[in-house]
Amino acid sequence: MTMRAIIFGSAAALVFGTVAHSADAIVAAEPEPMEYVRVCDAFGAGYFYIPGTETCLKISGSVRFQFDIDERMGGEAGRSGTNGSWNARTRGLLMFEAKSETELGALGSEITVLAWGNQSGGGDSLALDTAFFTLGGFRAGYGYNYWDDGLVGTTTDLGSNQINQIGYDFTAGALTAGAFLDELTNTSASNNDSWGVEGKLGYKFGSVTATLIGGYDVDAEEGAVRGIVSAAIGTGKLEGGVVYSSGKNAYFDASEWTYAVAYEAKITDKFKITPGFQYWDNIGWNNKKDGWKAGVAFDYAITQGLAAKVSVQYTDRDDQQLKGDGYWNGYFRLQRSF
Repeated sequence: MTMRAIIFGSAAALVFGTVAHSADAIVAAEPEPMEYVRVCDAFGAGYFYIPGTETCLKISGSVRFQFDIDERMGGEAGRSGTNGSWNARTRGLLMFEAKSETELGALGSEITVLAWGNQSGGGDSLALDTAFFTLGGFRAGYGYNYWDDGLVGTTTDLGSNQINQIGYDFTAGALTAGAFLDELTNTSASNNDSWGVEGKLGYKFGSVTATLIGGYDVDAEEGAVRGIVSAAIGTGKLEGGVVYSSGKNAYFDASEWTYAVAYEAKITDKFKITPGFQYWDNIGWNNKKDGWKAGVAFDYAITQGLAAKVSVQYTDRDDQQLKGDGYWNGYFRLQRSF
């Protein structure tokens, strides 16, 4: 064998051996397919697609620390002497909203859970705040009804219900309307199983919105009607409301008549002041008692997602007097929202 043949043979063996070795080294298992979370912009900011579905989910909530002061809880019931009482509270709220498009319209649902930590006079607590679904304008489930939409600020109280209900909301341009069938069990004015009906009619013209609602408590055989007008004035918003109630019922049981007004003044982009006033006429319907309340709320946005609120109120009602006079109450609140 010549020297040239030996060299060529050795080179060929080296090349083929290297190729075979290299082919074995680069063989790898197929990677598992990955599905990344996708942003859903069909229903507004904050939604994302649940992986593997066409349903959009939004998670939001808040953590609130609040310090309450109320003159009515003095003496042994209070913690600061004989002239008043204070109480610190912490609350957590978590809301889940799911929405998807269907051939019948947008299908939505909401679940909100509230938790309080070591409240004064009790331990920790957990509660279902809302749980309902919607399909277009149809809604069924547990939550707050029309009466919960009151005036700006913290001074006035024009009614609120947290109940099981089923009904329909209708919107056509500036016009809104709706009707619901309500279960009124365990509301403040209904001690037995009862039901009621409520309706809403609203219209917006320019910067002014007028809303009329009414409810009838079948068990009490009494009803209430409420009107609210809201208008943008200057840099703020002025709102006024009136309620008439034929007798004590689940929708409004404070008095026969009540009148309220509040103005939300935007001082800066971060600071606003909301004074308010309310008058109750014929409290209890038969005893001709009346009363009034005046107060102010201060709201300050510390930074994005963190806000502070101070509320100071003075109430003088014939059925809620403290030592023959009115009383002060209020709170300081810090809230982180996300």
